[in-house]
Amino acid sequence: MPLKMIYMVTDGGEVRFGHILGHEKPVLTVSWSPDDDQLLTCGEGEVIKRWEANSGRLLHVYERTDFGFISCAWCPVGFILAGTTDQSIILLDLEGAELDSWKDYALRMSEMAITNDGTRILSIYEDSSIAVIDREKKKILRLLPQEGVITSFSLSNDNKVLLVNLLNRGIHFWSLLKGYEGLISRYEGRISTRFIIRSCLGGLEETFIASGSEDSRVFIWHRGQRIPIMQLQSIHTGTVNCVSWNPTNIHMLASASDDHKIVIWGLPS
Repeated sequence: MPLKMIYMVTDGGEVRFGHILGHEKPVLTVSWSPDDDQLLTCGEGEVIKRWEANSGRLLHVYERTDFGFISCAWCPVGFILAGTTDQSIILLDLEGAELDSWKDYALRMSEMAITNDGTRILSIYEDSSIAVIDREKKKILRLLPQEGVITSFSLSNDNKVLLVNLLNRGIHFWSLLKGYEGLISRYEGRISTRFIIRSCLGGLEETFIASGSEDSRVFIWHRGQRIPIMQLQSIHTGTVNCVSWNPTNIHMLASASDDHKIVIWGLPS
């Protein structure tokens, strides 16, 4: 059975095993609630499960008979946004009732985000653009065309900028400010030719960018520099496909790799 595991990390970097969260199929998406008390996990083409993070207790299972889920995200007002196998987006309440839906878009539902005010949804559009969708009017406000195939993207906490990961094209940094939408910078150095690799913003006021790489390294950039300021290596032995910056400890970073290891990085003790 594919599993999702929760580990507890202390401020000093000590890692302790927490809970195992089970699915029938591989887990594609994990989304923490705004208060970090609950967790959503989405199995590939199957169900979404809502868990209590501290205890690992299963709180609810969201499922449909006519389609499966492939992604999920928490809405800031306590609802759940879900991408489905029939290329739709649906909005659910915590008990599973469908509140709204967006259909007939040429969207890749494996990657979604919603702004903090709940008014705009972002999704990949036909592999090489980001669609910004008005949630209430149910229409695409604009497309952000990219220079290649998009593998993933990451929205900043203040919703002002967007990191877009491209095959063979590095990471592109976009402004989402009204009147200033556009490509700000490109970040080079990491290797991404075959796999989905997720990057993130972090550090003080999200000043830094981190990403994994197919050569087993973790790269860190300052927003104002296209070349990495740091490379973390010699721990992982496979493709580093995901990184996550600690939202409360600006000196702590986690990386996950195809070598089945999670590494916690931080300042020397």
